Amino acid sequence: MASLVQELHVPHLNIPVTIDHVTPVMPAAPIPVSNGDSLYLSNLDDMIGARVFTPTVYFYRCNCSSMKKKRVGEILRDALASVLVPYYPFSGRLRETRNGKLEVFFGPNQGALMVEAHTDIAITDLGELEVPNPSWSPLIYIFPNEYNYKMIDMPLVIAQVTNFRCGGFSLGLRICHCLCDGQGAMQFISAWAATTKTGTLSTSPNPCWDREFFLPRNPPVVKFRHNEFMKIDETSSLTSSLWQAKPLQKCYRISKEFQTRLKEHAQPQNNDQPCTSFDAIAAHLWRSWVKALDVKPMDYELRLTFSVNARQKLRNPVLQDGFYGNVVCLACATSTVSEVVEGHISSTAARVREARQSVTEEYVRSTVDYMEVDRPTRLEFAGKLTITQWTRFSIYECADFGWGKPVYAGPIDLTPTPQVCVILPDGAASPRRSILVCICLSESAALRFKEYLLEICD
Repeated sequence: MASLVQELHVPHLNIPVTIDHVTPVMPAAPIPVSNGDSLYLSNLDDMIGARVFTPTVYFYRCNCSSMKKKRVGEILRDALASVLVPYYPFSGRLRETRNGKLEVFFGPNQGALMVEAHTDIAITDLGELEVPNPSWSPLIYIFPNEYNYKMIDMPLVIAQVTNFRCGGFSLGLRICHCLCDGQGAMQFISAWAATTKTGTLSTSPNPCWDREFFLPRNPPVVKFRHNEFMKIDETSSLTSSLWQAKPLQKCYRISKEFQTRLKEHAQPQNNDQPCTSFDAIAAHLWRSWVKALDVKPMDYELRLTFSVNARQKLRNPVLQDGFYGNVVCLACATSTVSEVVEGHISSTAARVREARQSVTEEYVRSTVDYMEVDRPTRLEFAGKLTITQWTRFSIYECADFGWGKPVYAGPIDLTPTPQVCVILPDGAASPRRSILVCICLSESAALRFKEYLLEICD
């Protein structure tokens, strides 16, 4: 069984990086807004959980190609300027309006930001490039004295090209989550990559802004409890055991065979609806994590939240093709500690399935209205694990800028938000259809987690 779940090493590295150029990138042609104009952000865009920059990094072994004699950074900068014409909102800035709501506004000297840097090490010095590594943080540009979660007056796309001694390079990106969800980010990056590769502007599908699609109803109609946003007192040991200790980022390769066995074992014991692979994996990760952290008391109610892409659920009216804004809702499964750690996995998987299926078109509209009535001002961590699934994103396929697919594409560091688990495609072993699970644990819980992860039989 152990061969079906492999713990992957996250090496500690020192990457010395020298910044060479920091250049604003303006749209290459006129855009349909003027200085002083603003754009509406929906309540899905402006959730407290979207008020972040999502950092990702892409590694390319060699920049050897017939693509001109220009620097990689210059090639990418010119293509970005072209893409910022149809994707012009990314050239603006965020500002607060009434009641702290955000909007995009346009003024002089804005644009995206392109940073060019170099390092004296080779990409091979970084190791296998299989899993996210907090040591890669120097490959992402952070402004001097930038405070955590700063959003106002920040460039909405920040790109850093770091050239390695061997001729390879990395592209570190920070994209404002308020402007796009994961699928929207892939659409933007795909257009940038295609434009870079072909030398001409290429957008397919054509981008659609239309954030007014999610205007709240008047008056707002909140039809659901929305446990995902509820303020709950933290009376369990969960949060303290993670935040007070130095959390470790652990990564595991889960084979397709293990996923299949787990899904079979998690099927309902009655004639209820079958669970999906995600239902089974999410339930098993939740249980293994809670058991490893030895959460107490046993009657404390836990929350498992995860994003559901609601695009296909919108029917009246349908969402326009090319829409790249946030169309995700947080599903929330609840269960006591004892039910999670002692119950049959089929019961926990059923709770995950029910939460996933609860995200209907009316649930989306209710979420929008809930934000209008009671906009959360801070993230709630009490009793919560949040699972983010990246396996449905074309993160490798969309990032061929002309130098082939990246050898690694994905996040860097989970430890700033240790109650988040990320499920990634296994870029190095995609033919085997394995997945990567990255999760944070205290040092004392790390060994127990793998032991529980290997347990399928109750």
